[in-house]
Amino acid sequence: MNIHELVMLGIQVSILGTVFCFGLQAKWQDALELLQERSLLVRSLLAMFLVMPVAALAIHAVWPLPKATQIVLLALAISPIPPLLPKKEGKAGGLANYGLGLMLLVGLLAVVTVPVAVELLGRYFNQPFHVSGAAIAKPVLAMIAAPLLLGMLVRRWMPGVASRLVHPVRIAATVLLAVCALAIVVTMVPTLKTLFHDGTFWAMLLFACIGLVAGHLLGGPVGEERTVLALSTASRHPAIALIIAKGSFPDERYLAATVLLYLLVSTLLVLPYVQWRKRANAG
Repeated sequence: MNIHELVMLGIQVSILGTVFCFGLQAKWQDALELLQERSLLVRSLLAMFLVMPVAALAIHAVWPLPKATQIVLLALAISPIPPLLPKKEGKAGGLANYGLGLMLLVGLLAVVTVPVAVELLGRYFNQPFHVSGAAIAKPVLAMIAAPLLLGMLVRRWMPGVASRLVHPVRIAATVLLAVCALAIVVTMVPTLKTLFHDGTFWAMLLFACIGLVAGHLLGGPVGEERTVLALSTASRHPAIALIIAKGSFPDERYLAATVLLYLLVSTLLVLPYVQWRKRANAG
């Protein structure tokens, strides 16, 4: 197992802890409220399933990027599910029930939409893009549905235990994510320099900015909903993107490094947005 795989494993464990922690604080009815808000639901799906693929195709069409960057950009565009967002959204003043409902709904839809999108990409570019629904279902179920459901069950049947677990689990997940981010910077300096000079860094930054702006604009008049959708649209699931990229182009270099770079870029990008929205929603 190389350093990229270790970092990705650490990120996945951090995601598990974060989603479990959110489940410890969630209510069953939270997941159903989004389905009752049809306008918000449509706008959310447009932002996450249409805007980002169109943005990736546009960047691909006008920017002569390295092949690995093109592959990862397209893979990220069709890899929704914001695995770390409930915590970020809460800090920014977002609505926790909307974030939960969006995460669950998009996760379920991804099992169907991602393989279809991969097939369409393969036909459009005449490239061997391919991924099965089972390959997508595994990370969705293992990293989103299972820890969330477990956390909600603990909250329902052992509320005292759930309240005591929230703080230490949240701290552990946050520290692990910070360590992984530091590892990306420290161990990947030569690779990051390459990705910076060949345009990959700027392409990823632009892609994340488009997601943040599109989600904010499509979030509607309610400030808290804008916050949630902006963060959700800018965030993509690194594990799903890597499954698509590595499964379709196993011999291509820099795929894992590029996925990790986007995770780092998008995480840093949303920090000032989170602070801004926190002040705006509190005002």
